Amino acid sequence: MDPLTPVLSDNWDADRAWTLASYEHQGGYGALKKALATPQDDVIEIVKASGLRGRGGAGFPTGMKWGFIPQGDGKPHYLVVNADESEPGTCKDMPLMLASPHTLVEGVIISSYAIRANVAFIYVRGEVLHVVRRLQRAVQEAYLAGHLGSDIHGTGYDLELVVHAGAGAYICGEETALLDSLEGRRGQPRLRPPFPAIAGLYASPTVINNVESIASVPCIVANGAEWFSGMGTEKSKGMGLFSLSGHVNNPGQFEAPLGITLRELLDLAGGVRDGHELKFWTPGGSSTPLLTAEHLDIPLDFESVGAAGSMLGTRALQIFDETTCVVRAVLRWTEFYKHESCGKCTPCREGTWWLVQTIQRLEDGAGTEADLETLLDLCDNILGRAFCALGDGATSPITSSIQYFRDEYLEHLRRGGCPFDRHAATLFESSAATAGASA
Repeated sequence: MDPLTPVLSDNWDADRAWTLASYEHQGGYGALKKALATPQDDVIEIVKASGLRGRGGAGFPTGMKWGFIPQGDGKPHYLVVNADESEPGTCKDMPLMLASPHTLVEGVIISSYAIRANVAFIYVRGEVLHVVRRLQRAVQEAYLAGHLGSDIHGTGYDLELVVHAGAGAYICGEETALLDSLEGRRGQPRLRPPFPAIAGLYASPTVINNVESIASVPCIVANGAEWFSGMGTEKSKGMGLFSLSGHVNNPGQFEAPLGITLRELLDLAGGVRDGHELKFWTPGGSSTPLLTAEHLDIPLDFESVGAAGSMLGTRALQIFDETTCVVRAVLRWTEFYKHESCGKCTPCREGTWWLVQTIQRLEDGAGTEADLETLLDLCDNILGRAFCALGDGATSPITSSIQYFRDEYLEHLRRGGCPFDRHAATLFESSAATAGASA
C-alpha cells in the first residue's frame, strides 16, 4: 500500500501547473467559492475541527490562532504568509510556490476572508527570484479572474494581496522580525506581549502563518474537516511535505500523513546511497536536535519526535551517512546561526560567537576535553534566554551531537585534527601507491 498522500503536490506534474488555467482545470478555486458562501466564523471552525497545526515548525493549531483575532474591534486585520524559507535543509515551501502558486493564493483568500482581513502579504525570500516572479504572476492572474480585488465574485468581500520580497535575512523568518521588516524597519524580534494577534502589523490584529499551513486550507474547505483529520495521528492530523536531502539515492519532496517513519520514507527514496549506512539525521531542519539510526522507526509526528528529544519542525529530513564528520557538520550550522544573529540580545549575539570559536578549536583538534563542558555550559546559558528561537536553534545540534557522538569529538582531540581528513589522506596515499606500483 502506497503511504504517500499527494494533496498539495497532486498537480505538480500537470502541464504548466503554475498557471491559472491549469489550476482551475484541476478544480482550483472551487474551495474559494464554497468558503465565500459560508459564514466567516464557520470557516474558522472548519479549520479548528480539522486539527491543522502550523507547518512552519512550532505546530501551533492554525484555527486556534485565527480565533485569537478580536472581532468587532474597529481595526484593520491583516494576514501575513511567512514564505521566508531560509534555514539550511528546509526546502518544502519554495517547491510548492514554484510548482503551484495558486494553491497558496487560494489559501490566502480563504484565510483572509475567515479572519476578516482586507489586506494580505506574502513575505517571500528575496533570493529566490524565480519564485517571486511566479507568485507575482499568479497574483496578477487571480486579480484578472476576479478572485482578488473589490467585491470578489459579487460577495461584497474585498482583498488586496501583496507579494513582498525580503532582503535576505534569516531572522526575518521569525514572525515579529518579519513584521518589522514589512513595516520598513530592520528585521529584529519584538518583545511579547503584545502578541501579533492583538498588535501585529501596523499595531493591528495580524495572523502570521507558514506557506504550507495556508496552502492546506483550500483542501480542508473543499473536502471537510473529517477528511483531513482522518489522516495522520490522534494529535498530529493531516498530511505534510517531507523534504529528504543529503545522502539518499533519490532526494526530493514526499507528501505523506504525519506519523510516517523515516524508514518508510527512505524506502520510498531508494534508501541511503549505495554502499553506505545512516549515521545521523535531522527531523526538522538544522535547528532541531539530531537523531540517529536508532530512531528510524519513530513516527514523524509532533508528539513522537518530541518524546524522542527532538522537534518535527519543518520536516526537513537531512540524511548523513558514515562518511560525514558530525563535528564539522555542527560547526557549519553554528557558523550560519552566528552569521544570521540579528545582534539584538546578548545571549545570541555573544553566545553564538563563542560557540563557533569553541567548536572550531575542537574540530582542529586543538582543544581539550574541558571544551565539551564549556560548550554545554554555553548552550545552557543561551537556551531559553535569547530574545527569539534563533538562539535556541543554534544550541540544538550541539547538545544532541555531544549526546550521541561524544567519542567523535574526543577522537578529534586524540588525533590532533579531524579523523575523517586523515582517513581521506590515507585513502589517497594508498591509491597513489597502487597507481605507482602498476606503472
